[in-house]
Amino acid sequence: MLNTLTHTLAAADPSQHVWNHVFWKSESGYWLWSGNQGNLVLSGIILIFGMIWVSKHVATGDVQKDGAGAFVTKNRFAHMIEVMCVYLRDEVARPLLHDRTDKLMPFLWTVFFFILVNNLLGLIPIMDVLHLLVPAWREGHMTPVGGTATQNIWVTGVLAAIAAVVFNLAAISRLGIGGYFSHMTGGAPWFVAWMIFILEFLGQIVIKPVALAIRLFANMTAGHILLATLLSFVGVVWSEAFIVKGPVTVISVAGAFAIFILEIFVAFLQAFIFMFLTSVFISLMDHHDEHGHEHEHDHASGHEHANAA
Repeated sequence: MLNTLTHTLAAADPSQHVWNHVFWKSESGYWLWSGNQGNLVLSGIILIFGMIWVSKHVATGDVQKDGAGAFVTKNRFAHMIEVMCVYLRDEVARPLLHDRTDKLMPFLWTVFFFILVNNLLGLIPIMDVLHLLVPAWREGHMTPVGGTATQNIWVTGVLAAIAAVVFNLAAISRLGIGGYFSHMTGGAPWFVAWMIFILEFLGQIVIKPVALAIRLFANMTAGHILLATLLSFVGVVWSEAFIVKGPVTVISVAGAFAIFILEIFVAFLQAFIFMFLTSVFISLMDHHDEHGHEHEHDHASGHEHANAA
């Protein structure tokens, strides 16, 4: 078992611990199941049953029986999830989306937690453990579950495409078809409006989604490969004398632990950034003039009340 472990750690290419691995494919070579698909299904199961459990603990209890305690979340983990949801809604989304916040929050919460769970699952060496238990899968570079789904550009691309559909449909719903296209000119003169329109339209359907996909893909890939590289040093020197493998193992494990902690932070950060940028893209296609007039009206009303006082 120890030899198998060191062999797994000493993979010639550390990225093999990160990339998607096929498990089942058709005779024509089409992938029917892979490790990333297993992770996506696993994350979906975790979210569905996990959030059902959280909702039961967050739900208001019997007011007549418990009084004010009926409004208090009893479980600490459920309370943490509740705090995260409230923060994302009230401090992140509402200043951007205003009256549309409650309508769009189910999608934004889903995006955040789906990406977060997949990011965290990528830090668990599920595939490596399966390779230790089933050597044939290791030799064949196969796994039914494992790897990091959010370092797969196809996965992040689909997530970005879904976000693009939502923020474009939200803009059309808010502005109407005519307002959607006219908003992209920014009220510029006709001789430059067409250039601005082309850039804005490409930004809405191509540039923004691509930026979302590549940002998530690149950050998750780089950190996980670095972590796999540091751990691979242990396997490379394990057959050497203790004077060599001892210091290298200590330094590698210490460095890998530090990177692991950083990767946990990055897992939360990248989920937050994806959700935040989606909210920003929705807010950019809005009646900004109306919000400005409302702000000016409120500001003027404040001065009037102050003068009256």
